[in-house]
Amino acid sequence: MSWRTVVISKRAKLDMKTGYLVVRSEESTSKINLDEISVLIIENTAVSITGCLIAALTEKKIKVIFCNEKRDPTCELVSYYGSHDTSAKLRKQIRWSEDVKSYIWSEIIAEKIRKQSEFLEELEKSNEAEMLRNYIEELEIGDVTNREGHAAKVYFNALFGKEFTRSQECVTNAALNYGYSIILSYFNREITAHGYVTQLGLFHSNMFNHFNLSCDLMEPFRVIVDRCVVKNSFTKFDKEEKHILVDILNSTVYMNGMEQYLGNAIKLYCRSVFDALNDNDVSQITFYSLKRRE
Repeated sequence: MSWRTVVISKRAKLDMKTGYLVVRSEESTSKINLDEISVLIIENTAVSITGCLIAALTEKKIKVIFCNEKRDPTCELVSYYGSHDTSAKLRKQIRWSEDVKSYIWSEIIAEKIRKQSEFLEELEKSNEAEMLRNYIEELEIGDVTNREGHAAKVYFNALFGKEFTRSQECVTNAALNYGYSIILSYFNREITAHGYVTQLGLFHSNMFNHFNLSCDLMEPFRVIVDRCVVKNSFTKFDKEEKHILVDILNSTVYMNGMEQYLGNAIKLYCRSVFDALNDNDVSQITFYSLKRRE
């Protein structure tokens, strides 16, 4: 199973040789087995990459994220065909019923708010945590009353203060957005690897958003980024801080009582959501937990 997150932060040439990623920099040459790599993040815009390596990375479903001159994620490598039966999967995706999508979206949002509430409880913000639990009780199918939005306002104000909004330009939002983009890229990889397309979502349907489905499925995982940002209390957001957030990918969670690396947990979760959608059975969805549940 691939597990490594590789970050290229200096000027280098990336090539492939006999199944290895070869990194040639001014100081040295190093090799990493492609089968060990889960995510490749190219931070430096002076990095060059060969076509044969791009083909190999695509074939092995390794997520490649490219950054701009500020080292912020700006695009990623997404294969056209992630599965041998992509055309059949796409037909299934188009046929997913609106009712089932609404039920599953409601379950995803309920789990997101539940994890937010648990985090607030850990921070001894019991009143706000209770408010979020009440929002879960009030949640309707498809979240037509936008309990998610109300919960988000309470949640972020409890974490970062009453004056905080997700739209303002600040270190906290820069960190949150960076972390979310890393998690989003993982979901893009898993969705395409399973043969589905990221554009057709359950709830998100913005015609300008290429990743509507990824934005839907990732919601319960956002709190992992939130925890990291709160824990580190960033006062600036540069290379070191970004690497702290990238390291989230090496963290572990629990699914079905077993410890899993975050990337593998995302894979198992996505598979369970697709099974639920195809079988019209919301009970098949498997969510992660931060503690082992027997």
